[in-house]
Amino acid sequence: MTTFILLAGIFQSIFISLGVGSSTLAITNFFAAIADGTIDETERRMMGLVYIVLRVAMVGILIATIALHAPIVLAPGLAGMTTFMWAQWVVLLVLYGNATLMTKRLMPSTFGPGLQAGSWYSLGIMMALALQGVTQYTLLQFALGYVAVLVLAVGSVNGVMAYLKSRK
Repeated sequence: MTTFILLAGIFQSIFISLGVGSSTLAITNFFAAIADGTIDETERRMMGLVYIVLRVAMVGILIATIALHAPIVLAPGLAGMTTFMWAQWVVLLVLYGNATLMTKRLMPSTFGPGLQAGSWYSLGIMMALALQGVTQYTLLQFALGYVAVLVLAVGSVNGVMAYLKSRK
């Protein structure tokens, strides 16, 4: 069982890294594509490939997180889950929910890309903190930090988009 948990943790870290990196590329490609006002076929194809990598990362994180949390939930139940574990599920829920809404074009571009980027970076930050042994925070502390990252991400994405539009 120890080897299984170790491997699940390694895969979770790999998929979070893949997601953070490809999220950065997705937003950068999007900015480059809209800078001239049109998204050409080459840009669209490259963005499509990055989105495939993002989806692979999302599925990989979900599977790895289930594998890591299942032994805990199955033994003592939900009461055995730590704040860190709940925080991971909140961020995953936002990632999946926002991706679904963006795919169905129900999430405005004012919020969607920033929420996605902010959520990926939040997962990356959480894992970096976990490597430093910082996982003992309250749900309120997590929520305040997560909201701060989301506000920063949405503001940054909209700021760059406004700048690109003003240059045209």
